[in-house]
Amino acid sequence: MRKYFGTDGIRGSANKFPMTADMALRVGMAVGAKLKDGIHKHRIIIGKDTRLSGYMIESALTAGMIAVGVDVFLVGPVPTPAIPMLIKSLRADIGIMISASHNPYYDNGIKIFARNGSKLDDKTEKEIEEMIDSDLDQYLSDPDKIGTASRIKEAKDRYMEFVKNTVPKNLSLEGLKVVVDAANGAAYDIASRIFWELGADVVAIGNQPNGSNINENCGSTQPKLLQDKVLQENADIGVALDGDADRVVICDEKGKIIDGDKLIALIANKLHIEGKLKKDIVVVTHMSNLALEKYLQYHGITTIRSGIGDRYVMEKIKELGCNFGGEQSGHIILSDHSTTGDGLVSALQIVSLMIFEERPLSEIANIFELTPQILKNVKFQGKNPLEKKEIQGLIEKEKKILGDKGRILVRKSGTENLIRIMAEGEDEKEVNDIADRIKETLKN
Repeated sequence: MRKYFGTDGIRGSANKFPMTADMALRVGMAVGAKLKDGIHKHRIIIGKDTRLSGYMIESALTAGMIAVGVDVFLVGPVPTPAIPMLIKSLRADIGIMISASHNPYYDNGIKIFARNGSKLDDKTEKEIEEMIDSDLDQYLSDPDKIGTASRIKEAKDRYMEFVKNTVPKNLSLEGLKVVVDAANGAAYDIASRIFWELGADVVAIGNQPNGSNINENCGSTQPKLLQDKVLQENADIGVALDGDADRVVICDEKGKIIDGDKLIALIANKLHIEGKLKKDIVVVTHMSNLALEKYLQYHGITTIRSGIGDRYVMEKIKELGCNFGGEQSGHIILSDHSTTGDGLVSALQIVSLMIFEERPLSEIANIFELTPQILKNVKFQGKNPLEKKEIQGLIEKEKKILGDKGRILVRKSGTENLIRIMAEGEDEKEVNDIADRIKETLKN
């Protein structure tokens, strides 16, 4: 069990433990000291989204790393997937993203990427936690070996060119009208520019961050603004990102949200037809719909399930030697391009498919009917209620009732104090009743 790290780094309310300046300082010192390997002057990249608290955490992290003799490159607000790209581009040793992703502005987080662009494994995170709680003064550098900090102004431009190069150079979006919602987050000033530079007629929303409006009534978690704007503008497609742009939600020209599993299916089959889907394997999580698995199987593609979280999807991709996977929520990984979910790269895959097919997205995405899947959340305080024997007993009982007609998954969220309940099966009423019984028991 890890003490500070969840499924996506360290996360919490800003200015409350563990998201305090003091903790960020200690994280900076521990990460800098732990991941140094060699006598060269090590480099760390730090990016962030648009949260007001990002200034505080950025400064504290920077101070901690400089204190242990590491040079810091500050790149300002950039999408999370820009960090692993910049690690390679700038020959850095470590990358850090300050963001709480889709959470409200008052939360923040610290995501850490290793030299190969991957998020840290559980073992390394556990070792860093032990260092955070130790006497960090032992890692302080001599005065002549203290690190430096500098700002890299062209980081965004490097990332924009990287994204545009993930589609064929002759691809033109001319004649396509795209609504782009950047969630007032990390991609606020580049998301719409990428589509515009590729030739699209762009309507930009969620592009006016003020430090406290990230993900507020906009972006991938609240896409109604996107849907309404697509209909109002008579656009061909709507693209909504989350606060750090590693996740995408897409709606068609009718304003209908395309399920994340359908996006995975569309991209997988596109890569399969092009001969670019390595081993004809797609990695998804336990949350992905059974209909996706059946669709891929029909097209000769094998589905492998991983733990929940894009880091676990990526770990499984590396283990199997394949190159594509994703989460139902819109975290989609094309590992030929990136080691983490990239909302903009994924969106361009869908747009390029529309151009190739020369059909509306509503027709292209009409590929299967989702198996009824009920999702419910229960908030809790204190100890994880799933540790109680009576809860585990109820879950096992409900699984026996459902049998081989579906699936039940009950888990603690890795980023919030929530228990997430998923029940899936052919009979929607039955799985809804099962989810309700589990929810009520947890609440009581």
